[in-house]
Amino acid sequence: MTKNRLEAFSDGVIAIIITIMVLELKVPHSTEPEALLDALPGWLRYGLSFVYVGIYWVNHHALLDRATRVDWAALWANLHLLFWMSLIPWVTAWAGENPTAPVPVAMYGVVLLLCSGSFMLLAWRLREGADGHVLAWSNRRNAMSLPAYALAVGVSLWRPPLAAAVHVLLALAWLVPQGQLRQARG
Repeated sequence: MTKNRLEAFSDGVIAIIITIMVLELKVPHSTEPEALLDALPGWLRYGLSFVYVGIYWVNHHALLDRATRVDWAALWANLHLLFWMSLIPWVTAWAGENPTAPVPVAMYGVVLLLCSGSFMLLAWRLREGADGHVLAWSNRRNAMSLPAYALAVGVSLWRPPLAAAVHVLLALAWLVPQGQLRQARG
Protein backbone atom coordinates (compact mmCIF):
# COMPACT_ATOMS: atom_id res chain seq x y z
CA MET A 1 0.00 0.00 0.00
CA THR A 2 1.22 3.48 -0.73
CA LYS A 3 1.49 6.06 1.99
CA ASN A 4 -1.02 8.19 0.08
CA ARG A 5 -3.73 5.56 0.54
CA LEU A 6 -2.89 5.22 4.22
CA GLU A 7 -3.05 8.98 4.63
CA ALA A 8 -6.37 9.25 2.76
CA PHE A 9 -7.93 6.44 4.81
CA SER A 10 -6.71 8.04 8.05
CA ASP A 11 -8.04 11.45 6.99
CA GLY A 12 -11.45 9.89 6.39
CA VAL A 13 -11.52 8.19 9.78
CA ILE A 14 -10.40 11.38 11.53
CA ALA A 15 -13.12 13.38 9.73
CA ILE A 16 -15.69 10.88 10.97
CA ILE A 17 -14.32 11.15 14.52
CA ILE A 18 -14.76 14.94 14.44
CA THR A 19 -18.26 14.58 13.00
CA ILE A 20 -19.29 12.15 15.73
CA MET A 21 -17.89 14.48 18.39
CA VAL A 22 -19.91 17.46 17.20
CA LEU A 23 -23.06 15.36 16.94
CA GLU A 24 -22.67 14.44 20.62
CA LEU A 25 -22.98 18.10 21.67
CA LYS A 26 -26.28 18.69 23.43
CA VAL A 27 -28.51 21.54 22.33
CA PRO A 28 -29.81 23.56 25.28
CA HIS A 29 -33.48 22.79 25.96
CA SER A 30 -34.13 26.34 27.03
CA THR A 31 -33.52 29.75 25.52
CA GLU A 32 -32.46 31.19 28.86
CA PRO A 33 -28.79 32.19 29.36
CA GLU A 34 -28.48 29.67 32.21
CA ALA A 35 -28.95 26.89 29.69
CA LEU A 36 -25.67 27.91 28.08
CA LEU A 37 -23.91 27.59 31.42
CA ASP A 38 -25.28 24.08 31.81
CA ALA A 39 -23.92 23.16 28.36
CA LEU A 40 -20.52 24.82 28.91
CA PRO A 41 -18.64 21.77 30.31
CA GLY A 42 -19.58 19.69 27.26
CA TRP A 43 -18.56 22.46 24.88
CA LEU A 44 -15.23 22.97 26.66
CA ARG A 45 -14.45 19.26 26.59
CA TYR A 46 -15.46 19.18 22.89
CA GLY A 47 -13.08 22.07 22.18
CA LEU A 48 -10.22 20.31 23.95
CA SER A 49 -10.92 17.06 22.12
CA PHE A 50 -11.11 18.87 18.79
CA VAL A 51 -7.66 20.33 19.48
CA TYR A 52 -6.32 16.87 20.35
CA VAL A 53 -7.73 15.31 17.18
CA GLY A 54 -6.25 18.23 15.23
CA ILE A 55 -2.85 17.70 16.86
CA TYR A 56 -2.91 14.02 15.90
CA TRP A 57 -4.02 14.87 12.36
CA VAL A 58 -1.21 17.43 11.87
CA ASN A 59 1.45 15.17 13.39
CA HIS A 60 0.19 12.18 11.41
CA HIS A 61 0.68 14.16 8.20
CA ALA A 62 4.15 15.28 9.31
CA LEU A 63 5.04 11.68 10.10
CA LEU A 64 3.81 10.31 6.78
CA ASP A 65 5.38 13.16 4.85
CA ARG A 66 8.80 11.86 5.86
CA ALA A 67 8.03 8.16 5.49
CA THR A 68 9.32 6.53 2.34
CA ARG A 69 7.39 3.28 2.57
CA VAL A 70 4.49 1.72 4.43
CA ASP A 71 4.50 -1.99 5.24
CA TRP A 72 1.91 -4.24 6.85
CA ALA A 73 3.21 -3.50 10.36
CA ALA A 74 2.80 0.23 9.75
CA LEU A 75 -0.76 -0.38 8.55
CA TRP A 76 -1.59 -2.21 11.78
CA ALA A 77 0.17 0.43 13.88
CA ASN A 78 -1.89 3.08 12.10
CA LEU A 79 -5.12 1.15 12.74
CA HIS A 80 -4.09 0.86 16.38
CA LEU A 81 -3.82 4.67 16.58
CA LEU A 82 -7.14 5.16 14.77
CA PHE A 83 -8.86 2.70 17.13
CA TRP A 84 -7.91 4.71 20.21
CA MET A 85 -8.72 7.98 18.47
CA SER A 86 -12.16 6.61 17.58
CA LEU A 87 -12.91 6.41 21.32
CA ILE A 88 -12.30 10.14 21.78
CA PRO A 89 -15.94 11.07 20.95
CA TRP A 90 -17.24 8.62 23.55
CA VAL A 91 -14.97 9.77 26.38
CA THR A 92 -15.50 13.40 25.35
CA ALA A 93 -19.27 13.04 25.72
CA TRP A 94 -18.97 11.16 29.00
CA ALA A 95 -16.44 13.54 30.59
CA GLY A 96 -18.32 16.54 29.18
CA GLU A 97 -21.52 15.44 30.92
CA ASN A 98 -19.63 14.57 34.12
CA PRO A 99 -16.73 17.06 34.30
CA THR A 100 -16.04 16.55 38.00
CA ALA A 101 -16.63 12.80 38.19
CA PRO A 102 -13.44 10.79 38.68
CA VAL A 103 -14.14 7.80 36.42
CA PRO A 104 -15.19 9.67 33.22
CA VAL A 105 -12.25 12.08 33.55
CA ALA A 106 -9.91 9.16 34.22
CA MET A 107 -11.20 7.31 31.14
CA TYR A 108 -10.66 10.46 29.07
CA GLY A 109 -7.05 10.45 30.25
CA VAL A 110 -6.66 6.72 29.58
CA VAL A 111 -7.78 7.21 25.97
CA LEU A 112 -5.36 10.13 25.54
CA LEU A 113 -2.59 8.00 27.04
CA LEU A 114 -3.33 5.14 24.64
CA CYS A 115 -3.51 7.53 21.66
CA SER A 116 -0.11 8.90 22.60
CA GLY A 117 1.40 5.44 23.02
CA SER A 118 -0.03 4.22 19.73
CA PHE A 119 1.26 7.32 17.90
CA MET A 120 4.68 6.56 19.35
CA LEU A 121 4.41 3.00 18.05
CA LEU A 122 3.48 4.25 14.57
CA ALA A 123 6.37 6.72 14.59
CA TRP A 124 8.75 3.94 15.61
CA ARG A 125 7.44 1.71 12.82
CA LEU A 126 7.81 4.43 10.18
CA ARG A 127 11.27 5.49 11.38
CA GLU A 128 12.88 3.11 8.90
CA GLY A 129 13.69 5.07 5.75
CA ALA A 130 12.45 8.40 7.10
CA ASP A 131 14.03 11.58 8.40
CA GLY A 132 15.04 10.37 11.87
CA HIS A 133 15.31 13.88 13.27
CA VAL A 134 11.63 14.60 12.76
CA LEU A 135 10.63 11.26 14.24
CA ALA A 136 12.95 11.83 17.21
CA TRP A 137 11.23 15.07 18.25
CA SER A 138 7.89 13.34 17.91
CA ASN A 139 9.05 10.52 20.17
CA ARG A 140 10.56 12.94 22.72
CA ARG A 141 7.28 14.78 23.01
CA ASN A 142 5.39 11.52 23.29
CA ALA A 143 7.86 10.27 25.88
CA MET A 144 7.18 13.42 27.91
CA SER A 145 3.44 13.04 27.37
CA LEU A 146 3.10 9.41 28.44
CA PRO A 147 4.00 9.96 32.11
CA ALA A 148 1.97 13.18 32.20
CA TYR A 149 -1.13 11.41 30.87
CA ALA A 150 -0.60 8.60 33.38
CA LEU A 151 -0.24 11.17 36.16
CA ALA A 152 -3.47 12.82 35.03
CA VAL A 153 -5.29 9.48 35.18
CA GLY A 154 -4.18 8.99 38.77
CA VAL A 155 -4.92 12.59 39.74
CA SER A 156 -8.39 12.38 38.18
CA LEU A 157 -9.41 9.79 40.75
CA TRP A 158 -8.61 12.33 43.44
CA ARG A 159 -9.13 15.77 41.78
CA PRO A 160 -10.77 15.56 38.31
CA PRO A 161 -10.47 19.33 37.57
CA LEU A 162 -6.71 19.15 38.19
CA ALA A 163 -6.46 16.24 35.75
CA ALA A 164 -8.41 18.29 33.19
CA ALA A 165 -5.85 21.08 33.65
CA VAL A 166 -3.06 18.58 32.87
CA HIS A 167 -4.94 17.59 29.69
CA VAL A 168 -5.13 21.26 28.67
CA LEU A 169 -1.43 21.86 29.42
CA LEU A 170 -0.41 18.83 27.36
CA ALA A 171 -2.49 20.03 24.43
CA LEU A 172 -0.84 23.45 24.70
CA ALA A 173 2.60 21.82 24.76
CA TRP A 174 1.82 20.08 21.46
CA LEU A 175 0.50 23.28 19.87
CA VAL A 176 3.88 24.99 20.11
CA PRO A 177 5.66 24.48 16.78
CA GLN A 178 8.91 22.51 17.04
CA GLY A 179 10.94 25.39 15.64
CA GLN A 180 9.66 27.63 18.43
CA LEU A 181 10.80 25.10 21.04
CA ARG A 182 14.30 24.96 19.54
CA GLN A 183 14.53 28.78 19.56
CA ALA A 184 13.40 28.96 23.19
CA ARG A 185 16.08 26.44 24.26
CA GLY A 186 18.94 27.83 22.24
